[in-house]
Order: sequence, then C-alpha cells, then structure tokens
Amino acid sequence: MSARVRTVLFVCSQNKLRSPTAEQVFSRREDLEVDSAGTNHDAENPLTAELVSWADLIFVMEKAQRRKLQRRFRAALTGTRVICLEVPDNFAFMQPELVRLLETKVSRHLPARARTTEKRSQSEHE
Repeated sequence: MSARVRTVLFVCSQNKLRSPTAEQVFSRREDLEVDSAGTNHDAENPLTAELVSWADLIFVMEKAQRRKLQRRFRAALTGTRVICLEVPDNFAFMQPELVRLLETKVSRHLPARARTTEKRSQSEHE
C-alpha cells in the first residue's frame, strides 16, 4: 500500500458496532486520519459523497456494503481503493475478538509506518 494513504474510512451498515470499533482502534495511528459511517440512511453517521471523496482508502465490512457504496457513490470513488474485510455483524462494540480481527485484517493494507507508529498518550508528553 502506498505511503500516501492518509485518510481511512470504515463502513458498515448502521455505524454502531463494527465501523466505530475500527475507527477507535485505528485512531491511535498518528499518520492516519480515520472516520466511520454506515450505508443505511438511518445509520448513526450516514455515508455521504463528501466522506467517500475524503477517503484515500475505504474498508467495508461486507460485500453488500461494497456494492451499495459502488452503486450510490461511483463518481466519488474515482481513484479510491475499497477493500472488503468480510467481518460478520455478530460482534459488540470494542469486543476484544472484533478488535483483534480488525487489527489483523486492516493492518496488512496500511502503510508500514501506520502499522508501527502509534500516538503517544498525554502522560508521555508531560
């Protein structure tokens, strides 16, 4: 993956469990900006063309979400890589098994620096 990846969008259906978990996990990476959204119109943070255009890389949890994304936002997707993680909707928010699964599946697609560099906590700066 190119080191030019700076903005990453995580997408699931409702933006309640899987994509917000991924956003929280990968927000620790200092070289990435991350966000999350849902493909459903009643999602916590509904997916918009603006979000799709913002992202360098988009991770969807299921193939159906990739199809919806491609159908609704084809023009905004130009030049954006979309990766399906195939993470089923049977996890709770921040469930340890979900966190481990996301770390394994997502990290292989990120620039090396993003895999090894984490933001320092406030206590380390004091």
